[in-house]
Amino acid sequence: MTLATTWAQTWCVPRAPSDRRPQRRRSAALPVAAAAGGHVPVLLPELLAALRPVAGEAAVDGTLGAGGVTRALCDHVLPGGRVLALDRDPAAISRAREGLAAYGPAVVLEHASFGDLEAVAQRHDLRPDIITFDLGVSSLQLGDPARGFSLRQPGPLDMRFDPAGGAVSAADLVNTLEQGELARLIRTYGGERFAGSIAARIVRRRASAPLTSTSELAACCESAIPRRFWPRHIHPATRTFQALRIVVNDELGELERGLAAAIRILRPGGRLGVIAFHALEDTAVKRLLSNLARVCVCPPLQPLCTCAHRATLSLPTRRATMPSVAERTRNPRARSARLRVAVRLDADPPAV
Repeated sequence: MTLATTWAQTWCVPRAPSDRRPQRRRSAALPVAAAAGGHVPVLLPELLAALRPVAGEAAVDGTLGAGGVTRALCDHVLPGGRVLALDRDPAAISRAREGLAAYGPAVVLEHASFGDLEAVAQRHDLRPDIITFDLGVSSLQLGDPARGFSLRQPGPLDMRFDPAGGAVSAADLVNTLEQGELARLIRTYGGERFAGSIAARIVRRRASAPLTSTSELAACCESAIPRRFWPRHIHPATRTFQALRIVVNDELGELERGLAAAIRILRPGGRLGVIAFHALEDTAVKRLLSNLARVCVCPPLQPLCTCAHRATLSLPTRRATMPSVAERTRNPRARSARLRVAVRLDADPPAV
């Protein structure tokens, strides 16, 4: 079976994201802890204000990354609490271990995907009060050309969060997918209007030699998009790189599994916070949380409820929280971030 056949059977086209833009909400800032090296995660004060961590609680950071959220949770739930942090990237675990060692055995780091969250939490006998997900690629991954995420620095065309995990690389996709399949991937997961032109340029380029570097792929995207249509605030290859990264790492599938696991293991009254950076992720989060917060899912015109559905979550607000103007000015990568929060109720979630 070819990679093209596998991709076509595995990936389906999600519903188009809504054009409605969430309104920015202001919230009281709590003390913020930066990770080693001065990195402060996007929307961290807003996340802490919404989740209200206190000493003695158990918390899970499903995306360790540079360790900023994990460190902030430790500062609030310790002493007396516990923190479990997961990451698919073994390099992230190695970097964070030294910086978090001062918190002692109350902090546990696991090399695992948040899609495996339930099994990991059960292994540590943990029923959390707080779970956080900070989705997408980390600044440390973007800053390392050898990982293949950066389109501004030459590096191998990889993009795998876990290089040893056995997944196909971005080079595998761009060098083996048929032109139509490649165009659909870029259009669906990157929202790229010139997906067809980019796919055609990639196919012509690989006819002479396989694409092996990020700079080669970026050059294909640049030459396929007319200069007058280049985006003002992002590189013309950004959407193509995003689409490939999402597929390489099964990010939407992992998100679905991770959210379902988080809702199952949260204590009643537990809080869930999810920060997403692009529309596909945010739409998936919004749809799932909204459905689980509904009391009834019967058709609107049905006179009597027969669904037996009960709300599993409550939503403090149905709108996403966005970064402040000051944060977007300080960190342009924060411009697309959206924070959504939910609180676990007593009802058991439906099987998914």
